[in-house]
Order: sequence, then C-alpha cells, then structure tokens
Amino acid sequence: MRLTADGTTPNSRLVLVDVLETDDGYAFEPARPFFLAAGDRVALENDGLVVLRASGDRLSPAGNLSTRCRPGALRDRGGPRATGPKG
Repeated sequence: MRLTADGTTPNSRLVLVDVLETDDGYAFEPARPFFLAAGDRVALENDGLVVLRASGDRLSPAGNLSTRCRPGALRDRGGPRATGPKG
C-alpha cells in the first residue's frame, strides 16, 4: 500500500508497518512492526518517523532511518552507467 508521509494526509485503513520506503530513497525500519490505524498520519522528520494519531497523540516509534539506492541513482549523479558483458 502506498502511504503519503507528509504529516497531513490521513491513512485510509489499518496497515501493518514493517518498513516504510519513500520515492526519494529513504527508508524507515521500525525496531518492531506496528499498526497504523485509519486516520493516522505519518511524517519523516530529521531523526525518524513520527505518527500523528487521529486522537492527537504523537508517537515516535524506535527504528532506523536510512538512505537506499534507487534505480539510476549512480547515473543521475554522473557516475558510471551499468553495462552488460561485452562480446
């Protein structure tokens, strides 16, 4: 399921979270899986994930925020292009 992590878009249904990845190459891996309820909002902040519950509570699940390579990242930054075997 695709979630919007802008802090304002509410989640539409109950979701079990074990990894959240963004389109721009970031990933949050929680220390243990957790549920997002309908109406919860998520945001990636400086040091991790923040869950804004529909009740108004603000949670910061333990876990790791990291960057991941995305397809074409090396090429986008002027690095070498992947090539197949020659011959």
